[in-house]
Amino acid sequence: MSRPNRFDPVLIQAVIAGALSFAHLHDIAEAAGQHGWKAWAYPVSVDLLLVAAWRRMRILRAADRPARAAWTWFVIALTASLGANISTAGLLDMNAVPAWLRILVAGWPALAFLGGTLLAHTPTPAPEPATDPAPAPEAASAPIAEPAPQVTVERAPDPVPELPAPTPPEIAPAVSPSVPPALLAHARKIADTHHATTGQPIDTATLRTRLGIPPALADVIAAQLT
Repeated sequence: MSRPNRFDPVLIQAVIAGALSFAHLHDIAEAAGQHGWKAWAYPVSVDLLLVAAWRRMRILRAADRPARAAWTWFVIALTASLGANISTAGLLDMNAVPAWLRILVAGWPALAFLGGTLLAHTPTPAPEPATDPAPAPEAASAPIAEPAPQVTVERAPDPVPELPAPTPPEIAPAVSPSVPPALLAHARKIADTHHATTGQPIDTATLRTRLGIPPALADVIAAQLT
């Protein structure tokens, strides 16, 4: 499916402006005494110089170079085109053109030829190729140091520290169970009764049986009763 043709308003505006400027330059050249094909050659010369100067400025700016010369010729061509447009707006008598304007129109071909030649034959700066940084030169006179031989030094083994003699575990003293005063008084009463009955002191086994206590506690009570 083909796309429909669409009119570009910018392009249409450029064509209209170019045609009007072309006509104004032709009228000025003809009023200044340039007739026939010469009157039509003037607007072509002005517009070509304008386009060439603009193209040269873009190339120089893209290459990051100064564009003063191209800008100068662009201003000259623009002044010629703009001056012709203003002059034909009723500010100039087209039937009685002043002498200075006749001189400018007559000298324009040489000026345009000079500008076009300078713009066309100025060498275009080539982009600088990206170069890798050169490696640093090695010092040829510096002697190459030989590696020192590795020497293995045997060292005497470290003396083994003497360990302290093991300390024998301390034997905790036996803790005598404490005898409650009431239990001791009861045991003493049982011992007195046994002595009064049998005529002999009570032994530890009998005391333990009568009181119903552990052997260790019976021994403690018997030692306190003696």
